[in-house]
Amino acid sequence: MTMLVLASLLFVGMPIGLILCWAALTFIVSSGNTILLDSFALQMFNALNNFGLLAIPLFVLIGELMNGSGITQRLIRLAAVFIGNIRGGLAYVNLLANMMVASILGSATAQIAMMTQVMVPEMEREGYRRDFSTAVTAFGGLLGPIIPPSIVFVVYAVLAQLAVRDMLVAGIIPGLILTSLFLGTIALLGRRYAYPPSKSPSWAERGRAVRGALPMLTIPAIIIGTITGGFGSPTEAAALGAFCAALLGLFVTRTLKLSDMGPILLRTGINSALVLFLVAAAGVFSWVLVFGQVPQTVAAWIQSVATSPVSFMLLVMLVLLLVGTIIDGIPALIMVVPILLPIATDVYGIDPVHFGVVVSVNLILGLLSPPVGIGLYVAANAANISPVSVIKVSLPFFCVTGLALVLLAIFPQLSLALL
Repeated sequence: MTMLVLASLLFVGMPIGLILCWAALTFIVSSGNTILLDSFALQMFNALNNFGLLAIPLFVLIGELMNGSGITQRLIRLAAVFIGNIRGGLAYVNLLANMMVASILGSATAQIAMMTQVMVPEMEREGYRRDFSTAVTAFGGLLGPIIPPSIVFVVYAVLAQLAVRDMLVAGIIPGLILTSLFLGTIALLGRRYAYPPSKSPSWAERGRAVRGALPMLTIPAIIIGTITGGFGSPTEAAALGAFCAALLGLFVTRTLKLSDMGPILLRTGINSALVLFLVAAAGVFSWVLVFGQVPQTVAAWIQSVATSPVSFMLLVMLVLLLVGTIIDGIPALIMVVPILLPIATDVYGIDPVHFGVVVSVNLILGLLSPPVGIGLYVAANAANISPVSVIKVSLPFFCVTGLALVLLAIFPQLSLALL
């Protein structure tokens, strides 16, 4: 009954947070255990009673401050000076800039929207097709939720009761693998379609770009250095990063004014509240699932199909790819982790950090997968182009992302080596 209500509400387009709460209420009433209603609000509160969740509004604040401080443009110029006179050079610049921005922003949809507006017109002026430029930018946005900081990894860590630091560090190598595969794809496509070579900057231009972007690199250095060096928690690292971004915007780029802080904090609060309400709703939904022994029932079925950890991971990847094409990344994560994580750890002995990386990347890929593919629609809308044309051009990037997922599923060391 609960799953029928869940599917029906998803079909009519109700917000996922309300769906989770309504599905939990339906289960409680249909089971006759109305005494559970007394604990409903408490379970939602307990889901938010986690210090690690403070990192989410702080990471969102960093992104808002970065948008208002001109940091993105300086990072793009820095990426451009590392690319010489090579074919398809501006596409490489696009991807490298996405990687650097990902180390600050941590949100795929925000990154895709911002970078599409910046990079697609520039690439089009240099002779690139708009659909290709949009596809490169959209898949570059996948790096946002993988390379630290990552809101998706923070949410997973809270759901799985893991150290947020471990999840963020586990995303470094997968992020670099994806970047390398994307760079290789651009190289092959550049040869096939004869994309225009980039202009080789002079040494004076390189010096100016490096000097202009060097202060901006203190933000990812502070965030990643604080986390990996053990000097502070991800929440404390995010607070330091936000403080640094504000100082850079006010006193270095001087494009941020004190009068801008009110709207920035308001947008931060609204966007953070949306994510945190999902986490609260997930807490009560997970509680109901465990009470109804749903994980045990699903585990029995999966064990009859998957006979090894690898076959289990491949089966999960197929299921999550379908889920990710319909539901956005964080809501999908919140729905599937309470069911699949106990099976992965208790039945197949899979490390929860390794499982979290594979699940998160899998669902993030769903952002760029039809029919929903919200990331595709964000990029297409920002570039004023049909989503269908972007889907056709992005197929090679989709395939290499799938290859990266298979590698991550088969070789846990790729996720766990830095822990």
